[in-house]
Amino acid sequence: MKRQIKQLGYAFFTLFYILGFLTAAAMGATGETGDQTLAPYFFIENKNAATDNFPLKKTDVSATINGVIAEVTISQQYTNTGERPLHGRYIFPASTRAAVHGMTMTIGQRIITAKIKERRAAQQSFAAAKKEGKSASLLAQQRPNVFRMDVANIMPGDTITMTLHYTELLVPRAGTYAFVFPTVVGPRYAGQSEAAARPIDRWVKNPFLPAGTPNTADFRIGVQITSGIPVADIACPSHRIETIWDSKKSARVRLAESEKNGGNRDFILTYRLSGQKIQSGLMLYKGPTDHFFLMMVEPPRRVLPDDLPRREYIFVLDVSGSMHGFPLNTSKILLKRLISHLNPDDRFNLLFFAGGSRLLAPASLAATSENIDKAVALIDQASGGGGTELHNALQRALSLPRSEAVARSVLIITDGYISAEADVFRLIQSHLNQTSVFTFGIGSSVNRYLIEGMARAGQGASFIVTDPARAPQAADRFRQYVAAPVLTHIRIGFDGFAAFGVEPANVPDLFASRPIIVFGKWRGRPEGKIRITGITGSGPFQQTVSVAQTLPDAANSALPYLWARKRIARLSDFGSSPEDAERQAEVTSLGLTYNLLTRYTAFVAIDETIRNPLADATDTVKQPLPLPLHVSNLAVGGMSAVPEPDLFWLLMAAGLPLLIWRTMRQKNPGRTDRQ
Repeated sequence: MKRQIKQLGYAFFTLFYILGFLTAAAMGATGETGDQTLAPYFFIENKNAATDNFPLKKTDVSATINGVIAEVTISQQYTNTGERPLHGRYIFPASTRAAVHGMTMTIGQRIITAKIKERRAAQQSFAAAKKEGKSASLLAQQRPNVFRMDVANIMPGDTITMTLHYTELLVPRAGTYAFVFPTVVGPRYAGQSEAAARPIDRWVKNPFLPAGTPNTADFRIGVQITSGIPVADIACPSHRIETIWDSKKSARVRLAESEKNGGNRDFILTYRLSGQKIQSGLMLYKGPTDHFFLMMVEPPRRVLPDDLPRREYIFVLDVSGSMHGFPLNTSKILLKRLISHLNPDDRFNLLFFAGGSRLLAPASLAATSENIDKAVALIDQASGGGGTELHNALQRALSLPRSEAVARSVLIITDGYISAEADVFRLIQSHLNQTSVFTFGIGSSVNRYLIEGMARAGQGASFIVTDPARAPQAADRFRQYVAAPVLTHIRIGFDGFAAFGVEPANVPDLFASRPIIVFGKWRGRPEGKIRITGITGSGPFQQTVSVAQTLPDAANSALPYLWARKRIARLSDFGSSPEDAERQAEVTSLGLTYNLLTRYTAFVAIDETIRNPLADATDTVKQPLPLPLHVSNLAVGGMSAVPEPDLFWLLMAAGLPLLIWRTMRQKNPGRTDRQ
């Protein structure tokens, strides 16, 4: 009897121990104060037929590319097939360069044109209309490439269509133009509690469908390409397409019927112009009050100097949960290619990061065959899991000891699924005089805001790799890019042309075969010259553009949006403090003046008819998002703010009760199982 009581006691001890361990883990997930983590979560379908959990039914995209400017229209169709009114919320992506300048809401035959307002005023107008039972919509920017659409009071049987308009400049690289339409926002790692998060960051807590679940909303896209130069080599590495040629200079592209559920990866359309020319030149627009110009100049030919400085490369590889599987395997191919082709005089180091980080060596190593083999072996052992603490890893990489005689480059390989982008930009900018930063985005729907923003902050370049077969090509493009600068000490001058408000204010060194692009305003008559000077590998460079040879054209009406978007990007997008009142005021003014969506402005549309008297009791539905193609469930399950469990403590949790039991047995060696 005593033996049975003691065995029962051991069982209760073990049970309480395990429950205590699990409770501690649960407290870690919610925070000591009970706060929930700011993290994405898996959608659990409500079987109640009265509620429609997927109000977004269809997304149609129409893009017209004329020269180097893309005009894009997005139509999102929301339909309530349930039995109760609802409010809907949908998170969706856009290009980092998109200048969103219009929105309409259509209910039946009624078309309501949205108004641009200061963000807080727009939110207040929307909230009031929502409470009063009016159908309304609010479009707000969460990041320059992430938007949130709120739609209020969708009645049973309603079909509400939201139509957005944006403009984007297409910049060629090595003669190839790329139109990219992001279709899905990947889950973001936040690493903080929901209560401590800023309101603009709380979109991160969004439902996702498990990997492999079909996208609930249809996706359609059509693109019209027109150019003054014959178009060639149209291709789409992301989706199956159908191409219809109207002439040598015009073609129509549409998504194949089999791709209607292809909204789980970026749509990427590439093309070239015959003769591999860049459609460079000057564009002028004369507006009612302000006049604008855009100049695109083909860069000089690359001339390799005989004496290049020694280089140090620090490779920073993301091994978090979202990188598990396909993205990490692709990263390994890329990284091994990059390291294996280093010059013998180069030095390198390797840092893996997830919740923590791990270095190959305390200081960079010579690129000997022995050290390269050691690095490749370490790469092969890497596996994906845990959070994405990029800022801490990058801070460690940038703090490594360095030699002033060596040019240091940091190469970051990640899908970019974090939410604290601005902190990373500021960290990179604080090391500008010491390090250049290059980024490789790995995956079908990477966070281009982070990938492009880190490269921009570090005056480097970004590369996107969507499949393993293209990883070696990306590595080769990088090596060609950094082989030698094409043009340095670039200056833009104006002779007899009254230009002002020029963007960018300072043109960085030009490495790759990308054109020099300058936006600005002008006064008076379109006359005089624009002068570009710099230094190439073979000596001084100068090129002039005659303004008088170009006439202002009403077809260039997108230039005001593009100029304003370029200035907003400099002021607001990459690393500026959200508490900077002067910059906030200027960005708000630009948004209101040019009818643009920004961090501080939003679009709101309100139908003045009261349609839902019970608005206060109406459910709010967050449209669940599909996981991006090739992203595993670990991207959601691994992004909690819970500290990554140490193997020791997991073993303790499983083995400590048994250890205590065996110890008690040893104190009574004469006992047998039958006692």
